[in-house]
Parts: sequence; C-alpha cells; structure tokens
Amino acid sequence: TDITVLERGWLSANSIVFSGRHGTAVVDTGYCSHADQTLALVHGALAGRALDRILNTHLHSDHCGGNAALQQAWPGVETSIPPGQAAHVRHWDAYALSYTPTGQQCPPFRCDALLQPGTTTLLGDRPWQVHAAPGHDPHSVVLFEPQHRILISADALWENGFGVVFPELEGDSAFADVAATLDVIEHLAPRTVIPGHGPVFTDAARALDGARRRLDGFARNPAKHALYAAKVLLKYKLLEWQQIALADLLAWARATPYFGMLHARHFADQAEAEWLQSLADDLVRSGAAVRQGEWLHNV
Repeated sequence: TDITVLERGWLSANSIVFSGRHGTAVVDTGYCSHADQTLALVHGALAGRALDRILNTHLHSDHCGGNAALQQAWPGVETSIPPGQAAHVRHWDAYALSYTPTGQQCPPFRCDALLQPGTTTLLGDRPWQVHAAPGHDPHSVVLFEPQHRILISADALWENGFGVVFPELEGDSAFADVAATLDVIEHLAPRTVIPGHGPVFTDAARALDGARRRLDGFARNPAKHALYAAKVLLKYKLLEWQQIALADLLAWARATPYFGMLHARHFADQAEAEWLQSLADDLVRSGAAVRQGEWLHNV
C-alpha cells in the first residue's frame, strides 16, 4: 500500500492519501481557502488514478474544507464522516457544524457513508480500525492500522499537545473525554503517529506524557484553556487573511459567537473591547503576529 502524508501548514490539517489494489482514499482535506492546493496535492499523490473515497476524522473546517472541491473533481467519490453530525451535513447547518460560531468557512459537501466507531474500514489494502476519540471534538474518530501499528490521530494527539477542547468552550465538561481518548491511544500503543497537524512522529509515549501534563494544567485552570482557545481562533483567522486592519479583526471577533461566549464565561471582569485588544497584543508579544500601524500581519 502506498501511504502519502501531505503535511500542511496550520490553516489546513494534514491529508493522508492511500493508493492500493482495493482503491484510493484521502483522510481529511484541509481548509477551503487551500482547496486548489489540496486538489493539486491529491492529484499528484494519486499519479493519474481517480479518487475513490474521502474520509474525515471530524468535521472542523480545517479537516473537511476541501471536501466540496474534491467531490466536484471526482463526482463519483464516496465520502465517509463520523456519525455524530451526519444530520447537520445532510441538512446543511453551518451553525451546528461550528463554522458560524468560530467565524470559519466550509463549503457544503455531500456525505455518503458513516465511519462508525468499533468497525474497520479498508484503506489502501489494509483494514483500519475506527475508534471514537471525543474531547477536542465530541464526534471525532481516530484510525488505527494494527499490523504496522500506525495511528491517524487527528487532533486528539499531536507531538506537542492536542487541539482546543471545543466542548469546554460551550460549557460542556470534556477534559475527562480528552483523558479517556489519551488512554485509548496509549492502549493501542502506536509505533507511528500521523497527527492532524505537524510532522509524523514515533515517540507516542513522550507525546502522551506531554499531552497529559498540558491537560492537567487546563483542568486545574479552565480560564487558561479559554484564553488559549481565544488566541488560537484569532491566530487561525489571521492565518486565513494573512493581514488585516486591527479594527476589522476586532469587529470580526465581536461578531463571532465563540468570542462573546468565552468573554462572558471567563473574562467578564474586563470590557470586551479591551479583552479582544489584549488578545491581539498577546499574539504580537508571542511572535505570532506583527503590528504595523493599524495593521496586523501574520508571522
């Protein structure tokens, strides 16, 4: 089996392309503003073959934003998603799918099949196990190939940490779900981990140890996680725009429901405008952005 890992920048999640006797597939498809690049990369990896399947580990915009473009390029492609949000995809609901609340975009796409946890799916020529991996997203799955012990971990485990725990931002307790998912990964004992972001890595034990320490810090101080999440959402939008007038960035944040929610729940002692300004200042201070006059530039 040919496995090609397309490691992307942070705006788009990594895509994993499979090519085998039993067909071709791609797991996760990047952000919509990178759709042309995704298309070109997948075309290149398939070397002239058609794309038979699209699979999404979860439906955050950086993991499925290329679905629509790939479906257009290969109209016969079968698209499989975790079951939790299938109804919102079938009757497209950008709010329920998190795109509106986070201020992100995702062109509507078709869903044909479900990736049910507890089942296996053939990728390339090998069966991959589908495991539920709630925490970062309550409906996320990870994929595991037991023979070579390869894990596609999505945003449940990175080499250094894991994705924002979005249910926590909405007032649902999900830090325990993150811990349970890390336990599942430890039990699988992967030899190779293909994360949702960043390079492929092999020291899963070290990554799990770091992730658990980080989780412990967040669980002890949820406001720390909320602040991290707010900065991630702001930086993510800056990655998409590359540069924006500070006033426009703050107006976008004021109009984006997640910021209002985070502010009300964790930072209500500060005026919202001052709090948003402090987030932008934090990005500059940490080297994630540069300010020139009234403009903020991505770094």
